[in-house]
Amino acid sequence: MTQPLNVRQNPDIKYLGKLLGDVIRSYGGEELYRRTEYIRSTSVDRHRGLADADAIDPGLDALTLDETLAFVRGFMLFSLLANLAEDRQGVAAEKGATVVEAIELLASEGVDRQAILDLLDEALIAPVLTAHPTEVRRKSIIDHRARIAELLLMKDAGEEETPQGDMLDAAILRQIALLWQTRPLRRERLFVTDEVQISQSYMKDVFLPVLPRLYAKWERTLGARLPSFLKLNSWIGGDRDGNPFVDAGAMEEALSRAAETVIGYYLTCVHTLGAELSISTELANVPDSVLELAEASGDDAPSRKDEPYRRALSGIYARLSETHLKLCGHVPGRQSPIPAKAYDNPQELRAELVILAHGLKSAGKGVFATSGALGRLIRTVELFGFHLATLDMRQNSRVHQRVVAELLKQAGVEDNYLALDEAARVKRLRAELANNRPLASPWIAYSEETTKELSIIRAAAEAHRKYGPEVITNYNISNGESVSDILEVYVLLMETGLYHAPTEQEDAPSCPVMAVPLFETVADLEHAPDVMTDFFAIPEMHALAKRRGHQEVMIGYSDSNKDGGYLTSTWSLNHASRALAKVFADTGIAMQLFHGRGGAVGRGGGSSFAAIRAQPKGTVQGRIRITEQGEVIAAKYGTVESAELNLEAITSAALIATLDHDGVSEADEARFASAMDMISRDAFRAYRDLVYGTEGFNQFFRAATPISEIADLKIGSRPSSRSKSQKIEDLRAIPWVFSWAQARIMLPGWYGVGQALDGYADKGLLAAMAQGWPFFQALLGNMEMVLAKSDMDIARHYAGLVPDEALREHVFGQITSGWNAAHDNLLRITGQSRLLADNPALDTSIRLRLPYIEPLNLLQIELIKRHRAGETDERIPEGIQLSINAIATALRNSG
Repeated sequence: MTQPLNVRQNPDIKYLGKLLGDVIRSYGGEELYRRTEYIRSTSVDRHRGLADADAIDPGLDALTLDETLAFVRGFMLFSLLANLAEDRQGVAAEKGATVVEAIELLASEGVDRQAILDLLDEALIAPVLTAHPTEVRRKSIIDHRARIAELLLMKDAGEEETPQGDMLDAAILRQIALLWQTRPLRRERLFVTDEVQISQSYMKDVFLPVLPRLYAKWERTLGARLPSFLKLNSWIGGDRDGNPFVDAGAMEEALSRAAETVIGYYLTCVHTLGAELSISTELANVPDSVLELAEASGDDAPSRKDEPYRRALSGIYARLSETHLKLCGHVPGRQSPIPAKAYDNPQELRAELVILAHGLKSAGKGVFATSGALGRLIRTVELFGFHLATLDMRQNSRVHQRVVAELLKQAGVEDNYLALDEAARVKRLRAELANNRPLASPWIAYSEETTKELSIIRAAAEAHRKYGPEVITNYNISNGESVSDILEVYVLLMETGLYHAPTEQEDAPSCPVMAVPLFETVADLEHAPDVMTDFFAIPEMHALAKRRGHQEVMIGYSDSNKDGGYLTSTWSLNHASRALAKVFADTGIAMQLFHGRGGAVGRGGGSSFAAIRAQPKGTVQGRIRITEQGEVIAAKYGTVESAELNLEAITSAALIATLDHDGVSEADEARFASAMDMISRDAFRAYRDLVYGTEGFNQFFRAATPISEIADLKIGSRPSSRSKSQKIEDLRAIPWVFSWAQARIMLPGWYGVGQALDGYADKGLLAAMAQGWPFFQALLGNMEMVLAKSDMDIARHYAGLVPDEALREHVFGQITSGWNAAHDNLLRITGQSRLLADNPALDTSIRLRLPYIEPLNLLQIELIKRHRAGETDERIPEGIQLSINAIATALRNSG
């Protein structure tokens, strides 16, 4: 028997686990509780090495179908509560991942605070929320979790009762009981409006209060008011690539709901301020600017005649109420009786709030000089405007090509645009962009696709008029492969007046929406520098980017991984970033990279702090956007505390990546890069040989993983495949990664790396890279996490689902061999005796979960067998979906 490993539990896990046990006993019965506890304790003993794996009956065979469903639900809820407990204890916190620590590090490198302030003047750091379907939990489950987090904070503060008078322990127990009795699975597939509502709940409850609070903290540290460089962006309601349900109506609804959310928040804040600022002119000197604002407010109540701040706020509230009516189509819940004019833009609202702030600051020798609630509201208006989160649009370049081709043909300009080569397309598009003539005619009946695309672009133009220019600023182009892909978007934007050609008065074109090419596959990443070189060679496009001050390029992690494997994808992204930085530097345009990362390592997941710090020199430049997808949103931004932690991390990482010059020497960088070129080539070959070169691999994949069962989950509005094809090439990256994670193989996060490292002769150089190169450290660190969460013994059970024995043994043999190579080489290079030996917090977190995941995997396999054998009991597919939910919750970043 091996020496048992000490797995330290934090007190919250023990506390919440005990309460969950009490709930199971109360609502599921003593028998269910005893069987669940037996399975739990025997699994824990096996994983801790306290008993031989074959010496204990795991107890799974004794469960009836009803007990299986209840058991899976219990283990899912334990994982949910364990995640909450870890988030509270700061397990996700990383050393150096705060702005204060970043400033201290930079100061030690000779970077003063003025250099940081200068950088922030030009900076943009933006998490971009997306609706990628990897969040398996219902919103009701997430809401109960958030309530438990609130109650635990009260408990931390020494409270015994809630503000409503409930005893805290009883209130927490009640929430866990509600979780137990809440249906975990969605019955219907999500609609776009559901995804919008879910995301905006995070925006309202977390981002709106957290961001102003962070700015206030950073301003105290830096001793100056900061520009609004950290902002919230979103794809939800604007991303129509492969999602037929995102149309003009869906986007308009998303924007209207956003306005309703943010203006409603402002109304609440202004109402609260009105209750607080009871300053009387009989007792205080009030500046004329405040008195004038009070007089113009329309508030003539005698009881407030001497209270100008309250009167001014009454007027602001009335104007916000009218703005709510104007933008959302209905009055807010608490309507003002004062007649008022709606604000034309958020800048008008901010200006009036600033008048009040200056008035407070001018009196009382600085007592009111600190920002307080009014200062936070001013910052909130700066950040969120009337749009809440800047919305990106996205569509596939193939769609743009077809739409532009139809417009050109119907206008009598170009009969067969799709038949033109790239040079001819660019020439034709430049000619169109040289004038402000629209191609579309109201008298022509266009195809359904063209009509839909034109309507959503018109909706974008209307949104600019309604909500202001910050509402939509980026248009992402999936499958970006050429300059014409970018120009086509500008031609479409010209149709609604968003793009304006140069004139005699303006020598450069203008467009408030930037076309952003997304380079996704390994080949696309290789060609990206050439595409951008050719793009900037077009004088009007160079002038447009120069006028804007920067140009964004998006690089995709998911498809490049599915295309070429983890290591080649990661290295291709690094290589493309460096090559693009040189192109931008040569053309004098600031580069802004948009990183399309997922939750799982196979889709670019892992530590955002480490990933940003590992970016090549000169590629961050204080400007970076990062997608936050699916289950990652709840994990990172589910509570105010976790959001603050993660927003600090990406901000501090961006500062360090831009200003820290004490990195790898140019000589080391060159030899490390040369080694990576060779390693990447070998890893690419090994990965492609398995996934695309092994006969029957697709058959193995579809039998050995729950890919077909995952397709039945109601976790997103977007279809799981781009077409009806069964080819791996046509499968979206999310279900590809998600299904391998369920089977505990996690192949996209490591396959090919071990073989490549094994074949590289200079092991000393590899060790030096692991010690001194942030890029290689992050690459190995993410892979190490994946290897620790994978389990080849459990994977062998999943492989048993493959009916063809010869195929099963052949493919799984290659997978096992590759896993062993990855595992052994990683330990050899890092000098560790076991995985995560140098990362005890993550090691503890994963080891805590493993005993709970294994029984779920084994039950899932048995249920899949019965389902595929044709059993019709409806509890079987329900059990499979519950197990998928539970395993994903326990693994945390599985999609």
